[in-house]
Amino acid sequence: MKTTLPLLLALLFTSLSAAAPTRPNIVFIFGDDCGIDCIGCYGSDRSKSFTPNIDALAASGTRFERGYATPLCGPSRALFMTGRYGFRSGGLTNQTAGNASFRDEPSLARILKSAGYATGMAGKWRQMSDSPGDWGFDEFITDPTAGGWFWKDNYTKNRQEVKFDKEIYYPDHASDFAVDFIRRHKDQPFYFYLSEHLIHGPILRTPDSQAGPEAHYDDNIKYLDKTVGKLVAELDKLGLREKTLILFSTDNGTATIGYQPGHDPQLLTGRIGGRHVNGHKGQLLEGGCRVPLIASFKGTLPPGGVNNDLIDFSDLLPTFADLAGASLPTNVKFDGKSFAPQLRNEKGTPREWIFVQLGAGWYVRNDGWKMNEKGELFNMKDAPFIEAPVPADSPDPAAKAARQRLTAVLADLNPAAGKTATQNPGKAKKGKNKAKKT
Repeated sequence: MKTTLPLLLALLFTSLSAAAPTRPNIVFIFGDDCGIDCIGCYGSDRSKSFTPNIDALAASGTRFERGYATPLCGPSRALFMTGRYGFRSGGLTNQTAGNASFRDEPSLARILKSAGYATGMAGKWRQMSDSPGDWGFDEFITDPTAGGWFWKDNYTKNRQEVKFDKEIYYPDHASDFAVDFIRRHKDQPFYFYLSEHLIHGPILRTPDSQAGPEAHYDDNIKYLDKTVGKLVAELDKLGLREKTLILFSTDNGTATIGYQPGHDPQLLTGRIGGRHVNGHKGQLLEGGCRVPLIASFKGTLPPGGVNNDLIDFSDLLPTFADLAGASLPTNVKFDGKSFAPQLRNEKGTPREWIFVQLGAGWYVRNDGWKMNEKGELFNMKDAPFIEAPVPADSPDPAAKAARQRLTAVLADLNPAAGKTATQNPGKAKKGKNKAKKT
């Protein structure tokens, strides 16, 4: 009997997966303000040649097609750091993300640390509260701003200010810190979180920039990609790729601020295959919330994978804990669902729906439909390009079933009874109907 090449490859990766490390290292690279339309492997018109390292990372593992953040920096960070939706943690907007406190909330880094992982981070921390050390990171460098921190003469390292006598390019120091951390902890399980300022505004030159300001936006995308390549190359050099899960994502969709019309004369930003992605950073639309999510776990995940499961950022904490063999606190309600099986090349049990919230607005989305806080239903069959409103009196049986199902999901979540914020909030406040900590 002949054995086909695809069958042989399948058997090979089944065998490799069976031998996968039970407690892999985890490197989480987190870009800023760049959605799926900024990444070549997602079909970006503008960036098709700008992201060879990110594209190679996807080719070496799995590209998740439907990963969802909140559409702003701060609440996305609060969400994955705690594994809890904003109406529970208070991390609802950029202004209120800091309401999620390490004193009250679970912490991804602290959970991994309790399982014996060395924990480190570098880069953007705001709008999160307190310091990375308070949230469980053994070692860190960071800065005081939620905006871009690029050509500067200072940053904070392990709670101490580091000063230079001239400007340095901070993203290089952040990735150098990551490389040094990995080298020093290569013989034990580690978790490193590289939180890039790229490509958040202000859009400035990079060390590789040759042309004038009109090219700087593209240069920033390319430099983010270069940093990804830098960390992957170091893991290869140290022989750690088979022991390390590399996950790449971003905090929200592409921003419409931070670059000038001169950066984009052909108006290609936001386009995939000639079609405009619906929405951008700050909007509860596909273009604001749907972000790249790429996993590479050499020897465990076969190359060239594409996964269409629904995943939201609350899933990162339980997923990383699952991979690390860490126990979750039992006295708190987590919203996330582990997709660690999918990262081990198993089918897993995918979510039926994801939830996204920004301030006083939210939606729940399943495979083909979306419902917002107003009870408005949208057909998502042509997402991320079109979100088609469905009339409330639509006779379509599929629409009726979707409306019933998503109404039940939102009733069960009941975000209005949790911590709330107005559309232009100062502080989050507890909903009047909130009777207990959830």
